[in-house]
Parts: sequence; C-alpha cells; structure tokens
Amino acid sequence: MDSFGNNFRVSVFGESHGPVVGVLIDGVPPGIKISQEDFAESIKRRSAHAGFTSTRSERDIPEFLSGICNDYTTGTSLCIVFRNENIQSQDYSFLPDTPRPGHADYPAHIKYAGFEDWRGGGHFSGRLTLPIVAAGVIARKLLSSQIAIRAEITRLGGSQKREDWPELLKKAQTAGDSLGGVVSCTMSGVPVGVGEPFWNGLESVLSHALFAIPGVRGVEFGDGFAASDMMGSQHNDEIGADGPISNGAGGVNGGLANGNPITLRVAFKPTSSINKLQRTFNFATRKESTLSIGGRHDVCFALRTPVIVESMCAIALADLTL
Repeated sequence: MDSFGNNFRVSVFGESHGPVVGVLIDGVPPGIKISQEDFAESIKRRSAHAGFTSTRSERDIPEFLSGICNDYTTGTSLCIVFRNENIQSQDYSFLPDTPRPGHADYPAHIKYAGFEDWRGGGHFSGRLTLPIVAAGVIARKLLSSQIAIRAEITRLGGSQKREDWPELLKKAQTAGDSLGGVVSCTMSGVPVGVGEPFWNGLESVLSHALFAIPGVRGVEFGDGFAASDMMGSQHNDEIGADGPISNGAGGVNGGLANGNPITLRVAFKPTSSINKLQRTFNFATRKESTLSIGGRHDVCFALRTPVIVESMCAIALADLTL
C-alpha cells in the first residue's frame, strides 16, 4: 500500500492528465470545520511564479467527496479531489516509447509493463503535490496552535544571494536548461519528546514524508553534513535550565524533539524536462536515440515547494502527535 502514516494516514491518487488528482485521509476526528476557503492561500503559494514555472493554469478548487457534512468533518475517511482541466497530452506524444532522462518514465515503463499512464508524467507528476498541500491544510488544523511551520527558499542555482536569482533563472531559461534549489524549514513549538527512538524517530518520519515530494535529493537537520567536519565540542548543544542552548542538532536528539525549533533543509534537483538534446533509449526500436523536451515546464520547480515542504512536515507531525 502506497500511503503514509499510522494515526493520520494519507494516500494520494490520480494522474496529471486524468480526470482528477486527489487525497484520501484517515484519522481526521469529527467536528473540524472545513471550507474551500481554507485551502486558497496554500494553493496560491504552490502556483506559478513570475514566468519561471509552467504556464499550465488550473482553477484547483477542492471538492469534498466524503468525510464532510454541513461543513464539518464526520470522523470517517476524508476524500478531496481537484479537477484536471488544462491538459495538453499531445506534448507527450513521444511517450511511452521514449523515456525522458531524469524522470520516472524508464523504471515505471518496466515496473508496470507498459500499462502506466504516461500523459504528463502520470502518477509521478508534480501535479500530485496539489493533494499533498490539501492534506497539509487538514493536518495544520489538527496540530496544536503552539506549533508553527514556515519554509522558504534559501538557495537557488547554487547561490544564496536572492539578488542573483532572477538573472540565474533567465540564463537557464534562455539556454533551455533548469535550476535546482534548497528550501529551509523551521518548526517551532513542538513539545519535548515527540517522536520515537528508532523507526519512528522524528527525523525519520519527517525525512520519509519529505522524500516523497517529487524531486527531493537530500534532507539534513541542524548542522547536517557539516557536523561530520566538526569537533564534538563544536557540534554538541550545551544544556541550560530551559533545555539545549544552541541548535546544532536541529531540535532532535535520539529521535525525540528536544524543545528547540526543528530546523531542516531540503535539496531539490533541477527540473528534469529541459529543451536540450539528451540521450535516451527507444523501447519500440530497441535503439538509443536523442530527445529534446518542449511543452510547458518549470525552469525551477523548487520555486513552488516551500508550501509543499510545510505541508509534508505538518502531515508528519500530525501523525506523530494525534
């Protein structure tokens, strides 16, 4: 079963160019007030950004198919869908015979014996992050009001200088190429002790959720990989009357929240769909060929991801705290 969570269980379904994409959530208690307006801000944050993301434009209005009656959750499975209306499947006519480098086309074609939905990337498309954001909206409603989650892009195209980003994006766009980025996230107000020592450690559960976001290439907490170059005296967080004084551990010790803000960084790869000629393999001819990808694609899909990172963190915290 391809789902996440035990107490707050989330499953996403649908394909990029199918009728809908959606999410099924189990574990939502009864009596939580839900409206379409609750989703508007998060959906807007995930949408296109200043000419550097796909021109695909969808209304993205949430429809509640189950689990809500008279604007309140019923306590049964909550199902939310979004209609796919602005699709251009002809842009993908070279599939499934010619897999795109960097995408899931090649392993999916083999795993599903050629029966996969290849239109727009099918179930592997970034379109599936929309229902994840919807699940994040629900998760936030269930978390303590003391918990705050905020993410932002802190590195783009190898630069931490925001003033460099527009020019880097323009250069990549002109060259028919793409950029990656890093999103930093902070969770404050998480009670001491949230998490478990091993398999369900706070870092483990958060990382599991975050790596489910398409395009994630790495997750690090606190000092992260830099800790391997430090002395213990540099990395250790000394402890005062109110808990750890510094935060090299990123708010987690032994899989448990230690009372400090949980700090993490998520690395996103460059967009795989680029307008440069690349080598690939043609399943029909059984020969190598080349492919240049046109159509509607993000120059840097990391621009959309801060709200997706926040949503995944909220989902993970809801599962650990309910």
